[in-house]
Amino acid sequence: MRPLLPTRADWAPALRRPGPDLLAGVIVALVALPLALGFGISSGLGAAAGLATAIIAGVTAAVFGGSRFQVSGPTGAMTVVLLPIVAEHGGPGVLAVGLMAGVILVVLAVAGVGRAVRYMPAPVIEGFTAGIAVVIALQQFPSALGIADAEGEKMWRLAFDSLDRYLDHPAPAPPVTAVLVAVAVLIGGRYLPKLPFALVAVALATAVAELAGLDLARIGSLPAGLPAPSFEFFDPGRLGSLIAPALAVAALAALESLLSATAADSMSVGSRHNPDRELFGQGLANIAAPLFGGVPATGAIARTAVNVRSGAGTRLAALTHAVVLAALLYLAAPLVADIPLAALAGVLLATTVRMVETASVAAIARASRGDTAIMVVTFAATVAFDLVTAVAVGVGIAVLLALRAVAKEARLHQVPLDEGDHLAEERDLLRDHIVAYRIDGPLFFPAAHRFLLELTEVSDVHVVILRMSHITALDTTGALVLKDAITKLRHRDVTVLISGLRADHRRRLTALDALPVADHQFTHTDDAIAYARGHFPTPARA
Repeated sequence: MRPLLPTRADWAPALRRPGPDLLAGVIVALVALPLALGFGISSGLGAAAGLATAIIAGVTAAVFGGSRFQVSGPTGAMTVVLLPIVAEHGGPGVLAVGLMAGVILVVLAVAGVGRAVRYMPAPVIEGFTAGIAVVIALQQFPSALGIADAEGEKMWRLAFDSLDRYLDHPAPAPPVTAVLVAVAVLIGGRYLPKLPFALVAVALATAVAELAGLDLARIGSLPAGLPAPSFEFFDPGRLGSLIAPALAVAALAALESLLSATAADSMSVGSRHNPDRELFGQGLANIAAPLFGGVPATGAIARTAVNVRSGAGTRLAALTHAVVLAALLYLAAPLVADIPLAALAGVLLATTVRMVETASVAAIARASRGDTAIMVVTFAATVAFDLVTAVAVGVGIAVLLALRAVAKEARLHQVPLDEGDHLAEERDLLRDHIVAYRIDGPLFFPAAHRFLLELTEVSDVHVVILRMSHITALDTTGALVLKDAITKLRHRDVTVLISGLRADHRRRLTALDALPVADHQFTHTDDAIAYARGHFPTPARA
């Protein structure tokens, strides 16, 4: 456990020079406030839950996480996963799922699973990121159109129902507010990225709505502070039904947090996060947040990027961001309660636009048709079904395409036998009756049956020598197919000799009784050739 725990070295630089981190933390808090409110509402548990998550998870992950830049809190990707859980299990079910997911993340951290994120294919990441952006945008339709009673199990159904109801009774104020806020955030972020344009735009929209008396739905009353910690939401009798959602939330929290930490490393100089410690910190954050009514949290890529670009150098910046949000909750709750939902919808719509890296998507689309297919399928599955299904489908297709590509690398080459000073006539005769094949690459299940077909088509020979030293991988299927090939050749009175077999491959073949007799196994191919010439003479030499 010691490598997963905080150390003095985490905070020593911050104590020497706290100014830049304190300033960066204030900037991130101003950016995070409307996002925390918006994602809390989008998750189904309300704005207060979003703020509680940003504060509690923000503090916990800043202290225990594995990245000195990571800013944690509610995210759009997580709200996409939480909505079905809210519909089926209610608010207490979401809190219980968050707590269970936190425990799962801690277990994964102790088991050292954090490094596995490096194996996530880039087309899958880009596909589900684009899909999440679309789902979050669809999620904002009711608030952006001023519709309070829209219905639909999936986000696209909810969006269409909102649009249909809006067309029956159109009101210009909500969509105009959402669009103006989104445009202001995008333009401001483009030219002055360090300024909290989201907060400025929301504040202006709130002021205009108050002065003009616009009929816009508001956030409503917020508690003037965090609730006392409580376990009342946790019902042990419901654990069985919550395991699957908890696994999904844990998987998303791990993936998004590690990707965010990796992105932070790429934006800074000389920084490298500890993936297992990051999982540990996120696990503790997700255990703590539900106790205060918070939704499950992850590392937030957008807020983390703002943190880095604002000059943060240590964990103090992320910790300051959470403290500032807590101060706003305790001191300015009445002001926050008057924010129009349409203004928050505009902020989240702008966030979806910035989520998609068009350059990365275009590069993957140009790379290959296979990568494009993975990205498109993952995107479609995210929008049509859910994120976990999308990632599973995308990774599955990526694995199949990777296996197909690797299987194509397996080759069965006929190689010259004569490495000495024999006459050309004898060499030709030997090649007619004693054939050597070199197996290159992996001999595993995708390539095994093609190998069997190629090898058993050998004709007009007495001896086949298999040079095994160039096999890079051999699984059980490949071993069984090799055994089948040797058996079929033996039934045709063709003797099979093996040379250059690696020790690990020998153990697998021996366990499956797939090897020829001991005196037909050789360390070097030259020895196998000499044996073939001495023990299986051709008719001409006989």
